[in-house]
Amino acid sequence: MSKSHDSKKEKANSETTEKVLHINRCSKVVKGGRKFSFSALILCGDGKGRIGFGFAKANELTDAIRKGGEAARKHMIAYPKEGNTIPHEVIAEWDGASLLLKPAPDGAGVIAGSKVRAVLEMAGIKDVMAKSYGSANPINQVKATFKALSMLRSREKIKQTRGI
Repeated sequence: MSKSHDSKKEKANSETTEKVLHINRCSKVVKGGRKFSFSALILCGDGKGRIGFGFAKANELTDAIRKGGEAARKHMIAYPKEGNTIPHEVIAEWDGASLLLKPAPDGAGVIAGSKVRAVLEMAGIKDVMAKSYGSANPINQVKATFKALSMLRSREKIKQTRGI
């Protein structure tokens, strides 16, 4: 028996914000009945260009959320921005999930699915278009989004590598 639900729980820790993206409850049938365990996908970001995610498992829900939050703060990445959007179009794949991110004009907003939208909004990107192909698995979508953000390069960096 597996049950999953989204939670809108957010808490501020210094200047970073933490958000629970996905919770999964698993059950194992043992001699005395069912034994439940939980896994939590946590997002942590400052809204100014730094974001991280953590995935943790525990026998108690609160322990899974705490462990996931620690992992998210520990593995934060920075990415380049160009105004309120991303510098260029990028396609990223992770397992079965493929993701296309495109820059959008000012005022367009974040056009994306639920998990990808949460990551991009928490990262501080205001205008972007995203399309998710393939897997709807929340963990793979989040990992594909992080891979896409890590593939971004600023205009200055691209000019420098080309020798312009």
